[in-house]
Amino acid sequence: MEQTQQTSLKAKVQKLGSTLSSMVMPNIGALIAWGVLTALFIPDGYLPNESFASMVGPMLTYLIPLLVGYTGGKVIAGERGAVVGAIATMGVIVGTDIPMIMGAMIMGPLGGFVIKKFDGLFQNKIKTGFEMLVNNFSAGLIGFALALVGFQAIGPVVDRLTQVMAAGVETILNAQLIPLTNIFIEPAKILFLNNAINHGILTPLGTEQVSETGRSILFLLEANPGPGLGVLLAFTLFGKGSAKSTAPGAMIIHFLGGIHEIYFPYVMMKPLLFLAVISGGVSGSFVFQLLGAGLRAPASPGSIIAILAMTPMGSYLPVILGVLAGAVASFAVATVILKADSKETVDNFEESVKATQAAKLSAKGSAGQTGLTNMTGIQHIVFACDAGMGSSAMGASILRKKINAAGLPQDVTNRAINNLTDAANTLIVTQEELKERAQQKAPNATFVAIENFLNSPKYDEIVATLSGTNPKEAVVAIPAPTPALDLDFSNISEIVLVHDDRKGSATMGQKVVERILEREALDIPLRKVHINELQASPQTLVISKNSLTQAARQKVPAAVHLSVDSLITTPKYESVVANLKAIA
Repeated sequence: MEQTQQTSLKAKVQKLGSTLSSMVMPNIGALIAWGVLTALFIPDGYLPNESFASMVGPMLTYLIPLLVGYTGGKVIAGERGAVVGAIATMGVIVGTDIPMIMGAMIMGPLGGFVIKKFDGLFQNKIKTGFEMLVNNFSAGLIGFALALVGFQAIGPVVDRLTQVMAAGVETILNAQLIPLTNIFIEPAKILFLNNAINHGILTPLGTEQVSETGRSILFLLEANPGPGLGVLLAFTLFGKGSAKSTAPGAMIIHFLGGIHEIYFPYVMMKPLLFLAVISGGVSGSFVFQLLGAGLRAPASPGSIIAILAMTPMGSYLPVILGVLAGAVASFAVATVILKADSKETVDNFEESVKATQAAKLSAKGSAGQTGLTNMTGIQHIVFACDAGMGSSAMGASILRKKINAAGLPQDVTNRAINNLTDAANTLIVTQEELKERAQQKAPNATFVAIENFLNSPKYDEIVATLSGTNPKEAVVAIPAPTPALDLDFSNISEIVLVHDDRKGSATMGQKVVERILEREALDIPLRKVHINELQASPQTLVISKNSLTQAARQKVPAAVHLSVDSLITTPKYESVVANLKAIA
């Protein structure tokens, strides 16, 4: 009972945070546009221009709060809620002298809530022919009334609250305590409150700070990719098994793509690694504060590219050093933890993910129930996460390719949990931590909960279940084996995948081959190697992309060579394993 209450409380906190962030995240583009405008055209910008700079104030004062209020109303009550939310937001904008992003986050949902209640009470009582009249006047009059309320009551309260919060931030800055906030921020991120913290709390406060000082360190606290980079680098060098092999690709997606969710499973598989990301966050923020680093606008996603794009002129070094400090500190602590622990949970990433998922299912009284037993009538597959972007988009892309390769008719999309619709013909794929919230939004849908959108064996099970086949027979959703290859497989004792500097495809290809070998019960050594380090015997099957095959033949002419179009999706893997099994 206590665990159920804790889970419910966590879901409620996540829901509140998601509601806040869902108003800001769709409008990040507007904040970035304002940040670029500010960086370029204000008097101390890169290209000072008085005429263009005249847009800076109105965008911050009017455009951004109105967009946030519009979105907040839409989240609650669709288009009618959006219009009423925007009208209501105008009241707090005009009633105060500060940017009213926080006021918009109140008035937008309030406008949506009121019009939704009105429609619920009166929509079925409107006489035929009067629908448009009632709908238009109700939205206008309710928006008008809420604008007055915002002007007279809510605006001044939010103004005062913003001043208090700004004073609190200033006190923390003056006391040099900003780094300590990462003690709470880093664990909260991994509990899927990252978007809520960054866009629901830090973005409004940071935007207010930028309007006064031109930059804000608050935009860097959650977005700093350094802590996650350090953990993934430690796994790359000192991890074991699948965790080690997948970490390099995850590092690229995290640091350059800005999708921080990708490193969360690596930390959750070993709770002591929370210390690593906390130390990285504290160290990075300490350097940011020490050197006066800050951004002009939110960096979303938290990519180093986005961060540098929002960095004021002449401040690149403090920002880079802060990111580097976070990575170094996180790497150092994670290295000590990984080296000191030789348990199975650290050595085998996939087994850790499965064990964690099984434990959670067991705790909820549903051990062994994967949600894959009945998918009759499924027409749509939706990947749902907190923001509806980032990791869920990548997971949807992976499963979409498998669905298409299997010739199945289902469409695969991704969206935020708040935007889910309830339908019995929909399969919703979400992370285990977010499953409870997703079920509240769509109780009649079919659910599959996974730990990692980018590395889940459930995808193949989904394809197999939808196809009506045995999951073990659908481990890799690729075409049937091609005819036997014109190669001599009689003496092959190992397989080598050759890659250049872009080794991500080799890592994923290695996983594909491993699964086929496991399915066929073949114990053949398999490794990947850079073309410059390639060494092989006549008993080695060297697999390389067409562009590298000639170089591989020159390096090891005695080996058996196979050229492929793609290291990830080639059907030749099935043929290779079929030939090896035939002579085993």
